Amino acid sequence: MDDWKLPWEGGCRCDAVRFRVTTPPMLSAACHCAGCQKMTASAFTISLGLNVDGFEVTKGEPVLGGLRGEPKHYHCPDCKSWMFTKPSSMPGFVNLRATMLDDRAWVRPFVDFHRGEGFAWAETGAKYSYQRIASDAEFGALLAEYAAEGARP
Repeated sequence: MDDWKLPWEGGCRCDAVRFRVTTPPMLSAACHCAGCQKMTASAFTISLGLNVDGFEVTKGEPVLGGLRGEPKHYHCPDCKSWMFTKPSSMPGFVNLRATMLDDRAWVRPFVDFHRGEGFAWAETGAKYSYQRIASDAEFGALLAEYAAEGARP
């Protein structure tokens, strides 16, 4: 676990909301879906899937943004940065926007999701790519492989 160099700190663009990560990510991913494209004004988002017990907001109070439906997208109330997502269907999971980490240069997507909605030119170098998302059967293997060989700080 020392190879993850935890804890990690991060925050929104204006630093009104800060957080701490104390457990390694389960997976790093780029999402190319149209919703992520529109929320970021970019070709994809890069996220770290975390156990909710290893993530805490240490300053400020993020607010719901995006469509305010499912999943729940949390933003800084001041600068409006999209910081993380918590799907109600997965209460033990938080999907952190990797760009919010103070030290984020090491993050590389291990998997691409929703490539079918993505721009053909937007390549991430991820080891795996799915037109939509991985099947339930594939997720276990992805998590195990990422734990063993995913990018570290």
